[in-house]
Amino acid sequence: MSRTVSSWILSSARNSIVLQGKGRLYSGCITARNKTKWKLIFCRTRLFPTGSWSLDNAFFLRRAFRHTSTEEEQFSFQLSPSQINEVLRAGELSHKILDLDGKNANSVLKFESNQLASNTPIEDRRSAATCLQTKGMMFGVFDGHAGSACAQAVSERLLHYIAVSLLSRQTLEEIELAVESMKPVLPMLQLHKHPNDVEYREITSQYFENLRVYWQHLLDLDTEPGFSLEEAMICAFKRLDSDISLEVQAPQENQLMKNIALQVAFSGATACVAHIDGVHLHVANAGDCRAVLGVCEEDGTWSTLPLTRDHNAYDESEIKRLKREHPKSEEKTLLVNDRLLGILMPSRAFGDVQLKWSKELQQNVLENSCDAEALNIYQYVPPNYHTPPYLTAEPEVTYHKLRGKDKFLIIASDGLWEMLSNEMVVKLVAGHLAEFNMRKPQLAFEKPVNLGYMHNLLLQRKNRGTGSLDQNVATHLIRHAIGSNEYGEVDQEKLAAMLALPEDLARMYRDDITVTVVYFNSETIENYYKNR
Repeated sequence: MSRTVSSWILSSARNSIVLQGKGRLYSGCITARNKTKWKLIFCRTRLFPTGSWSLDNAFFLRRAFRHTSTEEEQFSFQLSPSQINEVLRAGELSHKILDLDGKNANSVLKFESNQLASNTPIEDRRSAATCLQTKGMMFGVFDGHAGSACAQAVSERLLHYIAVSLLSRQTLEEIELAVESMKPVLPMLQLHKHPNDVEYREITSQYFENLRVYWQHLLDLDTEPGFSLEEAMICAFKRLDSDISLEVQAPQENQLMKNIALQVAFSGATACVAHIDGVHLHVANAGDCRAVLGVCEEDGTWSTLPLTRDHNAYDESEIKRLKREHPKSEEKTLLVNDRLLGILMPSRAFGDVQLKWSKELQQNVLENSCDAEALNIYQYVPPNYHTPPYLTAEPEVTYHKLRGKDKFLIIASDGLWEMLSNEMVVKLVAGHLAEFNMRKPQLAFEKPVNLGYMHNLLLQRKNRGTGSLDQNVATHLIRHAIGSNEYGEVDQEKLAAMLALPEDLARMYRDDITVTVVYFNSETIENYYKNR
């Protein structure tokens, strides 16, 4: 990025209105007269009173090299290569699946994940877990808007709701008996977390109690729960969204917990979750996160297989669904400026009770919440709000039976897909995989091995530029997403400028980006078909 372009970015920012928070929640342009009003309605807020624990500190990604405002006098877009790498790699997470006995080979070989913030704090979240009471692994990406509270809650809870939905009646009875007897409960999931990931510890007990109410409901059913995986995922999504709505309505003496419930319900999050068990892959999606398979064809070329569709105003099926669910008199007002009721880009999401509750319920809850105004939560009824709910968290579930040629799965928030096409993302992951395999250290040495031979090997590896390659493929994707030029190559000046953008400007040029790439064990998948 040239100095001219950098200067233009800075100049344009200082002379324009900057919309704080998730851009999808706002109109593209507002007048100065209405600026204050929109900020009051949708201002991003803290969950905790001043001086207490803060999400700003909890969800920390490298900000040491990032400006806080375009008004700083000493403003520079310059970052060194080492500073760029430090920022890009701060959120890296990777996990390789170990097969110690060789008997139960997993179809998942490993996964790699990363995040890059645009909002402060980042509004995206991610989850990954191994199912302990049932088979399989789960991976989730959650894209928050109007704050991070809803995405945080969903990332902590949704995988557990899915796990409970998959348990047999006998296992549910054993868990309930253990809780009644105040004995330790067998863990349902082994979570794979980043060291900086935190939980709402103050509200964990309430989350557990509501999860318990859910499994008690399943036990009350006359028959064995026996959900199919698709049914389990749909039921879990809908139940969690219902719980989010009910928790903020329930009487609560603890003001901190009440504040969290308010923030969770009045913010929102889209979600995409994959469940992988052997060759069986299910993807549940609500919103505009996306899951795409990378497929290596017999001739060595790569193709993409989308497993989700974006739930927004650009999708014909979503438009038809919305029109079916509301009177014909509302057809022209359901979608305005490609947004639901002119406000929200995704047409499916958790939370966002402003688009689900009646006007009366919203008014009643906010009037009985003494801290709502302090938290900058205000009642806002969109124009033409007649037949709620307008928004749903019900996911669309896709099933795919894995084949040997299915090499990896990419799940990412829309911050990635806004920058790169499905085809480019698969191409980048495939290229990274091929390059990384070429650069693996040699395992077979000539005998006898002497210092001269080892020195030559090290020189060869150095000449091939091993040190410049991102080990984590998610980092590789993020680097290209924000730093690529028109030729698809990373422009270091542009990359440095995009990473140094101040907090009041970054959201105008890029969104939060969260990426998880799951690599499949082709040998295990092929053996499944051989042994049938």
